[in-house]
Amino acid sequence: MGTGSGVQAVTAAEKTSVTQVVAVDINPESLKAARRRAAEAGVLAKITLVQSDLFEKVEDNFDWILFNAPYLPSEGSLDDPTWSGGERGAEVIERFLATAHDHISPGGSILLVYSSETGLTGDSFGYDWEILGEKRLFFETLYCARLSPS
Repeated sequence: MGTGSGVQAVTAAEKTSVTQVVAVDINPESLKAARRRAAEAGVLAKITLVQSDLFEKVEDNFDWILFNAPYLPSEGSLDDPTWSGGERGAEVIERFLATAHDHISPGGSILLVYSSETGLTGDSFGYDWEILGEKRLFFETLYCARLSPS
């Protein structure tokens, strides 16, 4: 979800145990970049590219959903959807989490990257949160969390 340039989608597709990857992004230019990256890596046949606002045009269920979400608070007219997650920074993630339940296979999980700037604490949304790693930066801490439906 939010495939951007396709780094995560290609990395997943390069694994021999992975048979199919669905790469979703709202931005058509991101999908073009992801297609180029997948073609250069020789894994384009394993990747389906979908232009969609989150799950709007996605009907499948998945064992894993990877989301490196836009998570920074809005700066008004300077906003770019690649980094702005809404006024507080958490709105896109909250919309994602509200509908992701419908797209996770039994036993499946979400890998989510988010910022301390969002104010998310992991104690809601109907998921069990496990922080897998964190990275302190000069104005925020980035987290990678595994979310499993409660």
